[in-house]
Amino acid sequence: MLKSNGSTYKGNNYTFKQYKTKKCKNCPVRDLCTTAKANGKVIQRSEYQHYIEQNAIRMKQDPKAYKKRQAIVEHPYGVIKRQWGFYYIMTKKTIEHASADVGLIFSAYNLRRIFNLIDHNSLKEYLKRLFLIFYTYRTVFKAFCQTYINSKNQNIYHKKYYMVA
Repeated sequence: MLKSNGSTYKGNNYTFKQYKTKKCKNCPVRDLCTTAKANGKVIQRSEYQHYIEQNAIRMKQDPKAYKKRQAIVEHPYGVIKRQWGFYYIMTKKTIEHASADVGLIFSAYNLRRIFNLIDHNSLKEYLKRLFLIFYTYRTVFKAFCQTYINSKNQNIYHKKYYMVA
């Protein structure tokens, strides 16, 4: 049985525990297992090894789903990571900040995809229509707010005029 001393160690971008046993010293097939002279074989196990093993089982159970995922999802990650240089997230303080960073990066990716898929004249026409819709809503909202504020102001002045005792 392999035992850990309970300490965690830092590796290259991961944390792990080391497991070893003293039974390796007297093992008759030790040379097949390790070349270490002192204590025998040392095994490093990532803190996420349990999840990695579960994922390997899921991949074996449904390989078609993972092939589909590779075709659809992994490409954007590859572009963002390798071509754009986002190897890690800058704001690692909380998951909300990390989610915001990832959301912005993928929004930029999606916009770039749209620009590449739609021809420029169609995109310009669409953006003009979108601008007109937003401008119309803004104008109507502004007129509504001004009307509402003016009616409130008139009611206030009207009440003050008649509230004289």
